[in-house]
Amino acid sequence: MNDITTDIKALQEETLLNLQNSKANNTVRAYKSDFNDFRIFCAQNGFKSLPSDPKIVSLYLTHLSTKDAKISTLKRRLVSIGVIHKLKGHYLDTKHPSIIENIMGIKRRKGSFQKAKKPILINSLKLIINAIDQQNKQEIKKFRDRSIILIGFSGGFRRNEIVSLNYDDLDFVPEGLKINIKRSKTDQFGEGFTKALPYFDSSQYCPVISLKNWLDISKITSGPVFRRFLKGSKLSENRLTDQTVAILIKEYLNLAGINSKNYSGHSLRSGFATSAAESGVEERNIMAMTGHKSTEMVRRYIKEANLFKNNALNKIKL
Repeated sequence: MNDITTDIKALQEETLLNLQNSKANNTVRAYKSDFNDFRIFCAQNGFKSLPSDPKIVSLYLTHLSTKDAKISTLKRRLVSIGVIHKLKGHYLDTKHPSIIENIMGIKRRKGSFQKAKKPILINSLKLIINAIDQQNKQEIKKFRDRSIILIGFSGGFRRNEIVSLNYDDLDFVPEGLKINIKRSKTDQFGEGFTKALPYFDSSQYCPVISLKNWLDISKITSGPVFRRFLKGSKLSENRLTDQTVAILIKEYLNLAGINSKNYSGHSLRSGFATSAAESGVEERNIMAMTGHKSTEMVRRYIKEANLFKNNALNKIKL
C-alpha cells in the first residue's frame, strides 16, 4: 500500500511539472501579472477573483476600457484570467455573452485601431551603430551592444531569443553564420530551426563580423553569448534579460538623435520584416527568418512597407 501511495505522489509531482512546463516561463509570468491586476480590481470592489464569474470579468473589462486600455490589452487580460482559472482547477466561460458582447460594444464605441510601435529601419539602424561606436565607453561594452543590435535586426529576433543564445548555438561557416534557435514563442516544444546570416558588404554594419569581434574580446567560448557586466567592464557569467535589450535600444536611439518614445524592444524584429518587405523580399522568405507561423503579422509589415511604394497617388501627376 505504501508503495502505491509513493507511486501516486511521484505521479502527482511529475504531472505538476508537466503542467508548469506546458507554457514558457515568460508566458506564465505574463499571465500571473495580468491576473494580479484583476485580483486587485476584485479586492477593491468586494468581488471574488478565483473562481470568478463572467459578469465580474465583464465589469473588469469595462473598467479597463474606461482607462483607455487597448482592445488587445483587454483580450490578453481575458486570456490570462481564463488560463489562471484552468491552472487552479476552476472553470470560467470566457466565451460567455456578457463578456463577448461587451468587448464588441467597447470596440464599436471606442474603435480598435492600435498604433503600433515604430520599426527600426536601415537608416536608423546605421545611426544607432554609429552612435555606439562614437561612445566614450570601453571597447568590450561597445562590441557587446552593437552585436545585440545588429544580430537582433538581421535575424528578425525577439528579445528573449537574443538573450537566450548560447555559444554552442553558433556555427560560423564560410558564407557567414548559422544560428540554431532551440525554442521560441511559436516553437514551444523545442523543434528548433536555423537562421542564416550572410556577411554584409559593409564590415561596419555586418552582424557576423561584429559578433566575431565580441566573442574575441570577451573570450566567451561557452554558455550565454550576451552577458551582464559587473562594476567597470568586468564580464559576469549571468545572461542578459530581455528587458535590458529594450533599455539598450531606447538608450541608443536617443543617443542617435531619434526620439525613442514610439519604439520598443520589438522594433528590431519589426524593422527587419518591414525593411525586407520594402526591398521586395517574398513573404515566405521573411517568415523563414523571423519564424512567424502565421502570415497575419508578416502581411501587416508588408502592408506598412507598401504604403508609399504602391500608393495610388504615385500615378497622379500634379
